[in-house]
Amino acid sequence: MRLNSTWNRRGFLGTAAAMVGSILAPRKLFSKVPATAGSNAVSGFGQSGNPYDELGVTTVINCEGTMTMLGGSILRPELEAVMAMAGRHFVNIPELEVAAGKRIAEMLKLPEGYSALVTSGAAAAIQSGLAGILTGDNEKLIQQLPDLSGMKSEVIIQKSHRNPFDHQLRSTGIKLIEVETRDELRQAVNDRTAMMHFSNFANAAGQIKVDEWVKLAKQYNVPCMNDAAADTPPVSHLWDYTNMGYDLVTFSGGKAMRGPQCAGLLIGRKDLVAYALLNNSPHEDTLGRSQKVGKEEIIGMVKALELYLKEDHDALAREWQERLERISRELTKVPGVSTSFFVPDIANHVPHMQITWDSRVSLEPKQVSKLLRESKPAIVIGGGEGKPGLSMCSFMLQPGEDKIVAERLEHILKEHSV
Repeated sequence: MRLNSTWNRRGFLGTAAAMVGSILAPRKLFSKVPATAGSNAVSGFGQSGNPYDELGVTTVINCEGTMTMLGGSILRPELEAVMAMAGRHFVNIPELEVAAGKRIAEMLKLPEGYSALVTSGAAAAIQSGLAGILTGDNEKLIQQLPDLSGMKSEVIIQKSHRNPFDHQLRSTGIKLIEVETRDELRQAVNDRTAMMHFSNFANAAGQIKVDEWVKLAKQYNVPCMNDAAADTPPVSHLWDYTNMGYDLVTFSGGKAMRGPQCAGLLIGRKDLVAYALLNNSPHEDTLGRSQKVGKEEIIGMVKALELYLKEDHDALAREWQERLERISRELTKVPGVSTSFFVPDIANHVPHMQITWDSRVSLEPKQVSKLLRESKPAIVIGGGEGKPGLSMCSFMLQPGEDKIVAERLEHILKEHSV
């Protein structure tokens, strides 16, 4: 496709061919740029070193984890450097997406016939993935969405898997068909069924589990998507679901992988990944045109994944647990306060700490959370994850912040002890 505002059939089909044929030899995406000696001092906005403070926006100590509302995660310096390199050049975005997808597939050792697409987050991956299933490479149908005339129009989902993120499914114009049992699923499949959708974090809630759902999809010859947005770690989830046979799997890039917050991954069959790109930016007159992902984010996602795969994940888990234990030792000095540790089954599968107290502390958990948020520095801590008291994780804490959290929380609890 030409890099201007004209949608032309030759360019459209050329992009489709490039994506489906993503076995092309790797291309050199940019030439090496000599590093400058030192960095230029920032003048004007940002010269203080804290642009948020200059805008009057409070930065927070993050005890909740990789929450989109808080900005995801913190980029590694090496990742920032590679993204800066990418920003110094122009490149054909569809070609870059194909090359990046091929590299990602190689790094993850995906099954033969699978590739990847860098999207503007997991939500965008959900929408574009389904759009591609609906339209294929048909230019007219792509321009037509969310008008589903001439297309399949239903997606089957377990009732317990409904959540705010299925808005991305509904944005394509489809109707969600809720089922609870295997028999209801069998009866729901018909010639209007475009896809079966699975919300990975809700695996325990549904009667049909993650491995059986995809087997049933294969049995009924229906494409199957798994939304696993926040479901790393463990790192193996990046390939577990494609190995099960899922046609498409979505991940957030800005969570545990510590990629750009505005990036995500759509992993799946090459043909469906190709169709997803055709429904997405930079292509115009598409449902996904607003979901732009820049060249810097595409390169950044490849680098983030490379760094994530090289990490010692067991050592990181031990470090996160040790931070929590240091905080726990301080908090349990306050009479009536106790702590316990747990790891959520799927999403945010990292060490967490539960903080509870008895009547000797005269505050409700919401009051403690509010006082922490009003602290200097502000501290954001979660609710009880369905349990009493407060819950926190430490894997987004920066060096030394565990001490600040322990001191402030201990002070609040002690100050309101009776």
